Order: sequence, then structure tokens, then C-alpha cells
Amino acid sequence: MSIKVYVPRDTTTLSLGGDKVAAAIVKEAELRGEAIQLIRNGSRGVFWLEPMVEVETDQGRVAYGPVEPRDVAGLFDAGLLAGSDAHALSLGKPEELPYLKKQQRLTFSRAGIIDPVSIEDYKALDGFKGLEKSLQLSGQAIVDEVKTSGLRGRGGAAFPTGIKWQTVHDCPPDQKYIVCNADEGDSGTFADRMVMEADPFMLIEGMIIAGLAVGATQGYIYLRSEYPVAHDILNEAISKAYNAGYLGQTILGSNKAFDLEVRLGAAAYICGEETSLLESLEGKRGLVRFKPPLPAIEGLFGKPTIVNNVLSLAAVPYILAEGGQAYADYGMGRSRGTLPFQLAGNIQQGGLIELAFGPTLRQLIDDFGGGTASGRPMRAIQVGGPLGAYLPESQWDTPLDYEAFAAVEAVLGHGGIVIFDDTVDMTEQARFSMEFCLEESCGKCTPCRIGSTRGVEVIDKIRSGVNVDANLTLLDDLCDTMIHGSLCAMGGMTPFPVQSAFKYFPEDIDLAITKSTSAEVH
Repeated sequence: MSIKVYVPRDTTTLSLGGDKVAAAIVKEAELRGEAIQLIRNGSRGVFWLEPMVEVETDQGRVAYGPVEPRDVAGLFDAGLLAGSDAHALSLGKPEELPYLKKQQRLTFSRAGIIDPVSIEDYKALDGFKGLEKSLQLSGQAIVDEVKTSGLRGRGGAAFPTGIKWQTVHDCPPDQKYIVCNADEGDSGTFADRMVMEADPFMLIEGMIIAGLAVGATQGYIYLRSEYPVAHDILNEAISKAYNAGYLGQTILGSNKAFDLEVRLGAAAYICGEETSLLESLEGKRGLVRFKPPLPAIEGLFGKPTIVNNVLSLAAVPYILAEGGQAYADYGMGRSRGTLPFQLAGNIQQGGLIELAFGPTLRQLIDDFGGGTASGRPMRAIQVGGPLGAYLPESQWDTPLDYEAFAAVEAVLGHGGIVIFDDTVDMTEQARFSMEFCLEESCGKCTPCRIGSTRGVEVIDKIRSGVNVDANLTLLDDLCDTMIHGSLCAMGGMTPFPVQSAFKYFPEDIDLAITKSTSAEVH
């Protein structure tokens, strides 16, 4: 009987040589006459140990990592296929790794465990259980479960998902759409990609349930073009879902219908904003729409549309399978359930950590980060992507909760966390934030389009020592205009990182001026 060996096929592992490791294992097994079954699973999100190879034994899986092709022969010599712990890369049972054991995985419970395109694997771990229950419920009953769960949009805005669904549900019966925003463009984020590469049927199931809830029969996954691996896996999973009767005109033999397809975006950050996304999906330039009307009432092609992020839709199968209250039992205050936090930047142990809302940012970093990759002290942490504030150490005890972060003028956003050590120039980071808006603005509104251009110019003057006090005042006025005058969050939130960088790290202004003066002298 062949021994199952797992090597992830996700983007991160592939970038670290996953395919070469898989090929080396197959070749070594053939040379030794060993019968193996190579399974390309998704990553568990322990990226600092990838490529992490797992072997199925009588006592469960045993992991090794990070594995390089040159390690493979030695691993076989040390008893890899028997699950031996004799090799230096042995990690023991993966679920016992502290990094994984301390998490509360609801959305990512199957990530790294199953073959992502195997319906049998998915069903063996409660897959499609929520859909089967949903087929027995009315649309309103499904919406009510989502409301009970307290689920809020995981794309950044944190709007209550159940209220959005209720609005679409209450629209007159007509063509309605479910649109998944998979245009994951925030720096330091990869949770959406992990869902699509490690457990795509969960997203498919969540979208079907959303369709049943509001009477929508067509779904689209708007995927960023920079995710070719996710694109291939999604299309393979969708094809298998059609063949197995989970998609199409008669879902599991019922009189309910739902069709689903993937559409690629074109590397535009602004298309992560829901109305700009809809414009792009309709084949137009990705410009932000005025609101009202809301997309829930007049969305794709002018029809009622649910636009939810990948993580929001991926949470739905658990909610319907276990009940909304089971999900709501996790978290704190108005932030219910779990959020996958993504550690990136100058960090030793980068990866995905799914936790219930409530621990502090410092606890998360201390428990999972392992310190900076450089070995130097941490100085600043940016949470919530390129539009999120830079947090000084005095704010690291803020609970990971939407309202707690809002209280300190910060955002949780999509859960991306980027670490900086004490060598960072925060005036340079402020400039990067404003320049990012300049590059990615759709250009429709003046505060964002012109404000970001002027913002870069003013920051350059400050960093060069030109009328520093006057230009800091001018920058504050400019930021205030962008916050209150921009059409969407692109211009409205860009001031958050800019203002936080100058407010909490003012000493960097003098350092920047010194560098500028020194450069001029030389």
C-alpha cells in the first residue's frame, strides 16, 4: 500500500521551491522502490516552515520543514516514510505545533489538511453540510442565521453581513447576483489567497448559500490577475462542483439553481472597492460609483447584488452548519467570530493566525511572531493594509477588535499586519502611503486625485527641511480635506498612515532632514 506524502501547492510554497521538493521526493521514492501517493495540499499558513512536507502514518500525520531538495535523500535515510523524528527537520505532528495549536480555526480548519480540489476530502470534514441544511430552509431563515452570527464584512469596512443580505433579500424577485471580492491587494495580506488555494469548495459553498438566501442564481468571483495559482485551483474546483451537482440548474437534485464563474481583474487596487469592482466586472473602467444607490439595490448590471469579501463568504458554511450562535460565541463586543490575522514584513515567523477577536496586538506578536527577521527591536506596526495607521509601541496593547482600533484612529481592515524594526524611516513610510494613493487612485474625485499628488510634494518639502512647521500645518489641512471630501476610502483613509507616521514618530523628521542635507553636501 502506498504511503501518502503531502507537499503544498500554494503560491508561497511554490515560491520557496515546493515543486522541486515534490519532484525530488517522487524521484527518491522511485530510486528506493518505495510506493508513495503524492498529494499537493494547500498550506496551513505556517509560512516560515514552508515547504512543509507531511507524511501519513498510523499515528496521524508527521511534518518536516522547511525542506529543500537537497534535504530529501537524508530525510529518506532518516525514516521519512515511517514518520521518524531522527532528522533535524522533524516537526512532529503538525497540529501540535504551538503556532497552530494556539489558534481557533473555524474558517481555516481544513487548510493544509485536504487536497483542495477533492470533493471527497472536503465532505469528509463537514464540507457542504451547511449547504445541505440551507436547502431545507427559507431564504429569510438563512439570512437570520447570518444575522445571529454577528458576521461583519472581512474586507475592511466591517459592515454587518446579515444586513446587506437582508437588503438584497427584500428586493423584488428578479435577477440578483452574488459577487465575491477576491481582489486582495492590501500589503501583507494573503488570507483570501489561502482560502482559494487551500479550501476552494468552502468559498463555493458560501456563495451558493448566499444565492439561496437572497434568490440569486448567478455568482462571480472577481479575482486579481496576480493570483494565477488560485485561478487554476478555483476553476478546477468549480468544474468538479458542477460535475457533482453542487452547481447548475438543480443543486443536489433540488429545484434551486446557481451558476458560478471566475473573472480576472487587471492589477488595479481601486477595484477592491465594491462599486469600482462592479464597474470593472461590467467591462468598464474601474471608477468608483456615487452612493446611493447602494449595490445591494442597484449593483451589477443595475440589479440587486451582494458584494462580499472571500473571508466573509468563506465563514458562511460554518455558520449554517453549526448555527449562527456557535459562531457568535467567539469574539468580543460587536466583533464576533474569528479573523485570520496575517503576519508579514520584518518578522521571523510570518504566516496566518486565525483567532477570535479580543487578544491584544502585542499578545499576537509575542505569541506568534518570534521577533523581527533582522533581530532588531520592533518600532512600528501597520495594521489593515496600506491605508491603515502605523502604530507605535504605546498602542500595541489595543485589543484586536473593530471598535477598539477605531478608538485609536486605526483600522483592523483585512487583518494584515506588517512589522517594521528600528531602522525604518517613518517619514519615508508616510511618503510611500501618499504615493500609493497617487498611483492607485481611480482619479474620479479631486480630493484623492489631486490631494495625493500635492501630498507627496508637501512631504518631500518636509523631509528636505523646507518651511517644516508651515508644511506640517499644510499637510494636516490637506489630509483633512481628503478625509472629508473623497468619494471613497482610497482618498478618505490615505491620511491615516500619513498622519500617524508624523504624529507618533516626529523625531524622524530631523533624521530625514539630516540625510537630505548630507546628500546635498556630497
